[in-house]
Amino acid sequence: MKTTHRITVACAFVAGFFVSEAQPLAKRPNILFAISDDQSYPHASAYGCRGIRTPAFDRVAEGGVLFRTCIAGSPGCSPSRASLLTGRYHWMIEHAGTHASKFDAKYATFPGLLEQVGYWVGYTGKGWGPGNYKDGGFKRNPAGPVFSSRKKNPRIKGISSTDYAANFDDFLRQRPEGKPFCFWLGGHEPHRVFEKGIGLKQGRKLEDADVPAFLPDTPEIRSDILDYYAEIEWFDSHLGRALKQLDELGELDNTLVIVTSDNGMAFPRAKANCFEFGVHVPLAIMWPGRAKGGREVTDPVGFVDLTATILEAGGVTHPALGQAALAPVGRSLVSLLESGKSGRVEPQRTHVFSGRERHSSSRHNNMTYPQRCLRSDRHIYIRNFKPDRWPAGDPQKFDSPGKLGPMHGGYHDIDACPSLTFLIENREQPEIAKYFHWSVDKRPGEELYDITSDPDCLNNLALDPAHYKLTQTYRDQMDAYLKKTGDPRALGQGNIWESYKRYSRMRTFPKP
Repeated sequence: MKTTHRITVACAFVAGFFVSEAQPLAKRPNILFAISDDQSYPHASAYGCRGIRTPAFDRVAEGGVLFRTCIAGSPGCSPSRASLLTGRYHWMIEHAGTHASKFDAKYATFPGLLEQVGYWVGYTGKGWGPGNYKDGGFKRNPAGPVFSSRKKNPRIKGISSTDYAANFDDFLRQRPEGKPFCFWLGGHEPHRVFEKGIGLKQGRKLEDADVPAFLPDTPEIRSDILDYYAEIEWFDSHLGRALKQLDELGELDNTLVIVTSDNGMAFPRAKANCFEFGVHVPLAIMWPGRAKGGREVTDPVGFVDLTATILEAGGVTHPALGQAALAPVGRSLVSLLESGKSGRVEPQRTHVFSGRERHSSSRHNNMTYPQRCLRSDRHIYIRNFKPDRWPAGDPQKFDSPGKLGPMHGGYHDIDACPSLTFLIENREQPEIAKYFHWSVDKRPGEELYDITSDPDCLNNLALDPAHYKLTQTYRDQMDAYLKKTGDPRALGQGNIWESYKRYSRMRTFPKP
């Protein structure tokens, strides 16, 4: 389709799918999608987090809408990103619903759909991954063509040398005249590893760290959190440069800006868990001229909704609508953005879902730890389908063929980090023991937490008879939706998840 061609009918059929033609391609909004790696809500200064400065994220929030309840597609990188790209929950995309597996090209992605209707698309940094997209039929990363030639020495160990903002500038300079763009700005930060002590070296103080209640409040833990803050600020600095570039080009007023993270912080009981700090992520959306700024919205929204929002903004109707096996399931946020309202805006948005299967190679025979969660305004309900398995990974592994390593040398669903080391080394200390056990011990089949009073998810109400009816309500809602959307776990076919090939490092563990 030529960018200057006007269509007089309501819509046109292009490349196998429909694209709305209410206005010329050149008038469609640009889309800047910025996604950090392993950042929990509420770790941005717009949310009131102490010890952290995120002026770019704050600018997007102030100029648009700050969301208080955004739930990631999964508490792990690649399944969450695949959910976002396809608009389908992780259990609906087969191999791509696990970590470090393959991504089948039969599931259309929003960058690919936008490109086919004339958008200039690209990404920098971390797109979809880790995993193998070529074995699934993709010829390039599902996030789009890569722009990665520009580098910058961060002078901080663990931070990527990719100059995300400079690569975005290259992308803009190469854009054909008249084309709107969709760019995925994917930071590798704040993914582990962090340079130990960098937060303190940059002038932060231990008292600046907000320590979640599921971690011990010690200098070691506080310092680790400050290092995490430093990496968030690095990503935010690139977002700020990208916004400045759009300002200078006069393009910001016609750009939908979405800023979020793929899952929660890489600390024990956070990332790779369906607790709040694993699936609840920051989200700010700015759309000048379409979304009134200075608002905070509390409606529960999820990654599948972001996909629907991007496609609606770009005027694309998904080619698989009406095909349950391939169609997206999200609900666009455009009406919410355009409402001009704050607080609870659309009462019909009652809850969203998330979940996980395999994260790292953490159990005998590459077994998963299957979880599904339902997040409402006030509660998070979690189903642990295999409560006999270790949630953080088996505690003991083989260091080499036939050589069994030490007890507590496993737990590989928790990223290696000073906080995990501290918990393991001090697990027998009375004041530390509970934190260690919260992170690694086996869990019941059901969990229910009141987020308003217990955001750290420590008091399991599913075990309380007073909350039986509420637990039953959420259980029924989850069962109905999982069956409706074909979740193998809900249909008695869950073993399929154990068969999916893992392309990253494999470890061996003793037979349970």
